[in-house]
Amino acid sequence: MSSHFGPAFHVEKEKHSIAIELEGALLLSRNFFPYFLLIALEAGGPLRALLLLLSYPLSLLFKLILDENVALHMMIFISTAGLMVSDVKAVAKATLPRFFLQELRRSTYEVFAKCGGKKYVVTCLPRVMVEPILREYLDVDHVISTELRVFGGRCLGLVAPPGIMAGSRRFTALMEAHGTDRMIDFGIGAAFTAQPFLSLCLEERRRRWREGAVTYAHLLLYIALSSGQIFFNKPLIFHDGRLVARPGPSDFAIILLWFPLGVLLAIFRILVGLILPSNLGLFGAAATGFRIRAQFPTACHISGPPQVTAAPEKSGTLYVCNHQTLLDPVIISTVLQRKISAVTYSLSRFSELVSPIPTVRLTRDRCKDGAMMRPLLDQGDLVVCPEGTTCREPYLLRFSPLFAEITDVVEPVAVRAYGTMFYGSTVRGHKWLDSFFFLMNPSPAYQLDFLEPVFGCQKSKYDVANHIQRLIGEAIGFKCTNFTRKDKYRMLAGHDGVDTRS
Repeated sequence: MSSHFGPAFHVEKEKHSIAIELEGALLLSRNFFPYFLLIALEAGGPLRALLLLLSYPLSLLFKLILDENVALHMMIFISTAGLMVSDVKAVAKATLPRFFLQELRRSTYEVFAKCGGKKYVVTCLPRVMVEPILREYLDVDHVISTELRVFGGRCLGLVAPPGIMAGSRRFTALMEAHGTDRMIDFGIGAAFTAQPFLSLCLEERRRRWREGAVTYAHLLLYIALSSGQIFFNKPLIFHDGRLVARPGPSDFAIILLWFPLGVLLAIFRILVGLILPSNLGLFGAAATGFRIRAQFPTACHISGPPQVTAAPEKSGTLYVCNHQTLLDPVIISTVLQRKISAVTYSLSRFSELVSPIPTVRLTRDRCKDGAMMRPLLDQGDLVVCPEGTTCREPYLLRFSPLFAEITDVVEPVAVRAYGTMFYGSTVRGHKWLDSFFFLMNPSPAYQLDFLEPVFGCQKSKYDVANHIQRLIGEAIGFKCTNFTRKDKYRMLAGHDGVDTRS
């Protein structure tokens, strides 16, 4: 890192201020298309996203023969015109952060994070798209960005004065935001472009960027993020959106071409699950490209101190697993090759209809739910996901202790689900399509790790819940948290997660 920035960037930065350009300096790439596509898709719908994709060659032409700002005007108009500002903000808060953080240039960000004074970020992107991410995750004090025209709470798709935040406009806006006679300590901008705002900085550097280097650098950063080597002002635990990968033009074109085939494949996989008997479920899944791997304990001994108990009454087994998708209980049933009932906190009518195993809705009333689960366990095996909602990142939400009140013996199951195109969960989208989208992936995969049975005798229900959460977390390398379903929905959607849609 020293070769990039020089010795001045390594001494007493704790109280120094910094101004940095977002595109090309703080981010690896100057390609804005994926972010506008995500806004168009998640806030506007697939037809708007398709229109933006079809306009991409025209935007490239504008960049070559006219100006980059003309192409930016066009992308802003197509992706935001007519949308509610609240919807754009919701996507910017729930969907964009993961893609922005994965695109961070690590060496530049480390310098930026060490500066403890005022932090300024300048960008030509609309404020409504970038401000939630920069303030919440990067602890930015001032965002110098493009403003959009709004009427009646809707975006007009037009840029408000003074226009696209570029060139001398950045200098003027940064000078007004800084508001003192003292210069900013450090400034970092992209190379090969004029950056007048850097003249307000005592020490300036320019970052070189190559589009061809983005893929490898992105991979290194993703590994660092996953291993916890890079720390943001706030860890990224929850995010929304259907797309797994950053949607460049070619990537999104491939997704669109795959979509009709994916729909047919998902329908076929559902029919296979409904028609085939339990003992043929694994073969049927493998035949459709659905990879399922399971690991069972080599020795069956009780986790924790030995307990001396009377012979348990004849009843089913209670399986407790972390929650990845709505298919978790179905996959457990498939691996065990027998029908297992599942209790869920929220399930659409469509999901109930296509489920190959019995499902029961919980009411979130502990007394009623406990009375409902006991007879089910007496009748046979039962699966419960005590987190109450899914989490895509390597974190476990707080486990509800309800299952520990039902029986003294539980079998923990650590679950990992993988998809290459679509996520099988959503907050703002149509939840009844969650399982369908996951089954549309070309080669979805599940990894199950059946852990040793745990006795809860002589322990409080809260101790049992925390112990099982810790066991599952250790098995798959997830960190345990105290976050709940309410926390997730408040962060991503601004409500408590009560969704009446089916």
